[in-house]
This record gives sequence, C-alpha cells and structure tokens, in this order.
Amino acid sequence: MKMRRLLCWVFLVLCCCLEVGHAQVKKGVEKDTMSVRQEVKPVVSQDREAAVPDSTVQSVLSAADSLQQPEMKMEEFKPDPKKAVLYALVPGLGQIYNRKYWKLPLVYGAFMGCMYAITWNNKNYQDYSAAYFGIMSDYSKVVQAQASGTEYTGPWDESWTIFVREGEESTYVSNTQFQENLQRSKDYYRRYRDLSIIITVGVYAISIIDAYIDAQLFDFDISPDLSLHWSPEVTPETRYTPASYGLNCSLKF
Repeated sequence: MKMRRLLCWVFLVLCCCLEVGHAQVKKGVEKDTMSVRQEVKPVVSQDREAAVPDSTVQSVLSAADSLQQPEMKMEEFKPDPKKAVLYALVPGLGQIYNRKYWKLPLVYGAFMGCMYAITWNNKNYQDYSAAYFGIMSDYSKVVQAQASGTEYTGPWDESWTIFVREGEESTYVSNTQFQENLQRSKDYYRRYRDLSIIITVGVYAISIIDAYIDAQLFDFDISPDLSLHWSPEVTPETRYTPASYGLNCSLKF
C-alpha cells in the first residue's frame, strides 16, 4: 500500500516537472521569436530608409521613366486637296506635299523639255525674223538705187548675210525665193514657239490637276479584287439544238 502511494507521488512529481519544463521551453521560444522579430524590424526599416532616393536620384529616375514611355502613335497622313492645289502653283511642290516623289522627274522633265523647245524656237525665230526684215530693208535700198539710176553695193545688213556665201550678197538680196525662204522659216519657228508655250501652259495645268486628284483619291482603294469562277455547263436538248456540254468561266472585279 505504501509502495503504491510512493509510486503515485513520484508520478505526480514527474508530471509537474514535465509541465514546468514545457512551460519554460515555450516561454523561451516565444522570447527568442520576439527577439528575432525585434532584430529584423530595424534591419528592414534601415533597408527601407536606404532605399529611399534623394532628390538627385529621384530626378534621374523620373527622367528614365519618361524616356521609357511608349511613343505616341503618329496620325495617318491624309493630304488636303485645297492645300495640294495651292502648293502645286509651284511646279512639283504639290507632288511633294502628296508624298508622290516618283512624279517629280516626270513634272520637271516635262517643264525642262517645254522650256528648251520655247528657247530653241524663239532663238531661231529671232534670227530668221531679223534676217527677213534686214534683207527686205536692203532690197528696198537696191530698188531705190535702181530707180535713181545707180547701183547699191552696200553696206549690207549682217542679219541675213550670215545665211549666204561671202561676196554673193548682191545676188541674193534681189532673190525673191531666198526672201520667201526666210519668211517661211520665220513663220515656222514662230508657230512652234507659240505651240511650245501652249504646251507648257498645258503641262502646268496638268500638274495642278494631278496634285488635286491625287490628294482627293489618296486613300481610295484601287487594288484589283479579281476572282475567277468556273463550273461545268450543260445545255439541255431542244427542238432546234442538240444537248451540249462545256465549261463556264466568269471573271468578277
């Protein structure tokens, strides 16, 4: 009986010791955890304080962020027909406004050809016109000299003597065929000079019209939408025609 009581007391003492030890261990773990938290907290706060940039770094970072912003999308170009006409008053500028740079060689080539034609025909017209009026003036002097019973031997107008051999001026001055040739040449080059001017005006007008139409139809879809369809075709027999078999093709655009 005493032995049983002794064992019971020993068991109770052991249980109390285990409970006290468990409580102390739990309390020690909580203390360690609190100490670790306290140690980590200032470190985190130090890191946060260190991460806060000063004013210089802040400005550099903001500038970098502004550079990294996506670029604004450019608006699609759409020319204004009225502006195209105004720009086209200067040859070629309307095509540049419409961004049709491949037309510039055509425009300037046409204008250069017209200006060359005008210059060439006008130069020849001036030469033959001066020659014709010069020979007619000398011819009138020859006629007046013949009427007075004398012979006119010069001086001759150089404008027409450049078309004849030297020393034969007195022969050609009274040659009506030579005079008519000079007159026809004068009229010929004058006509083509005037025609070249008209063509130049036409090229100028076409360049303006082209700039206007090009700006007006800038976004017009001109891509061909072609489709070819084929199917077998059977023609039934009739009273007048026999039955026929074939292939039906249709092109739509």
